[in-house]
Amino acid sequence: MEECIPTQRHSRDYLVKFPEELLVDNLGNHMLFAAECLLAGTFLELEEAEGAQLRPRARNLLCSLELVRALLREQSLSQPGTYNEPVRAALIQFDRLFAEFELSYVSSLVAVKSPDEIYRQQEIIVLFCETVERALRLGYLTQEMIDGYEPLLMFTIPRLAIISGLLIYPEGPLSLERSPEQMSRVFSPFYNLLMKIRDLLQVLSAEELCLLERSLCAAEAEDPCGSVTPPAWGEAVPRVAPPSPWGLPDNPCTESPQHPPGPWLEATLGSRCSELRSHYSSTRDMLHTLFVCISGVADQLQTNFASDLRSILKTVFKIVASPAETSEEPGGSKDEDGELRAGDAPRVADCPLCPSPRDATGLQRAAGAHRRPEWVPDSSCSHCSACRAPFTLLRRRHHCRSCGKIFCARCSPHTAALPHCGQHRPVRVCTHCHAAHLPAWRTRTR
Repeated sequence: MEECIPTQRHSRDYLVKFPEELLVDNLGNHMLFAAECLLAGTFLELEEAEGAQLRPRARNLLCSLELVRALLREQSLSQPGTYNEPVRAALIQFDRLFAEFELSYVSSLVAVKSPDEIYRQQEIIVLFCETVERALRLGYLTQEMIDGYEPLLMFTIPRLAIISGLLIYPEGPLSLERSPEQMSRVFSPFYNLLMKIRDLLQVLSAEELCLLERSLCAAEAEDPCGSVTPPAWGEAVPRVAPPSPWGLPDNPCTESPQHPPGPWLEATLGSRCSELRSHYSSTRDMLHTLFVCISGVADQLQTNFASDLRSILKTVFKIVASPAETSEEPGGSKDEDGELRAGDAPRVADCPLCPSPRDATGLQRAAGAHRRPEWVPDSSCSHCSACRAPFTLLRRRHHCRSCGKIFCARCSPHTAALPHCGQHRPVRVCTHCHAAHLPAWRTRTR
């Protein structure tokens, strides 16, 4: 279908509704297997009534598949390499039936997101991005942490986002003016707790808010209830209204909300602040309560909504990470086709991936022998072979199909066909092989 009807494929926009763990490479094979089981009367993970409703779709899909196979078989025997109009029409029909069955079957297995829920999740992504930008501006986070996909950020960003959503952007996706049903399903279970957190956040001074946010960034290292606590946390709380963080716009740890309270509310707010603070024996006790509640909500998101939060954070990292630098290798020049010539490519001896001439010779010998280079086992490599960044839950391992070594995604963004290794379709290659080795092999095969 990609070769014959690339511009006539049925829309796959519905895939955004699926949980991330279902979006695997072999999902199509699972769908065809499920259709065969349904047609045979076997209902895998489905209620019998739902399976009976899906059987007509499964029958139509499999009949369409048989028609496509028969037409392709006849076409390959009569005119191989071409696709006539009956083949195109059969492929278009099969693609449509497959998409309809896939959406119906998955919707029967799991709860798919509604358009409203997708929009609310996008609002949360915007909130998380605004939170990261604010944290970078205030010095809570660094761009190096973002670009390095530090695992700690999976906890830090949701914690800071709760404060931003309740205090800095009160009309955003965490607006408590909405009913729980109008909030995203990720945060709606914590509606009552979020209201209590918001009330406490509103009585903090600018310095207290800054200390709380820094402690949330450092996780347990600076828990206000710990044995080593900054003096400001242990001071007794005066029984008067503290200075509101909204009244200190010059403080770098504070930002004004969109609608600060008017003068007619000052007396009421002052009384409310005194009442809330009177429930705690000290500032340390109040900050510890906030620390535990905010951390608890953020950590529960990791447990109860792991798929949604993983998808949100993945999108956030794509937005806020620094763009990959594209720099030309010194000494490399291009021929008339715009490709690096082998003689002008960077010297392999200067590359950190080829510490000795023997490594470079081995790569070239593997190319000449038309065999796949030996792959480095995953268990033996804990760092990217190029940038030396450690692999984490977010920074995954990727093998270069050219040299067999392991890289992060930023150091292996290229694809190329490797006929000398038996790979005639584009496959992943590292930046070094793409610049230094592949031009030489292309020149040798011309």
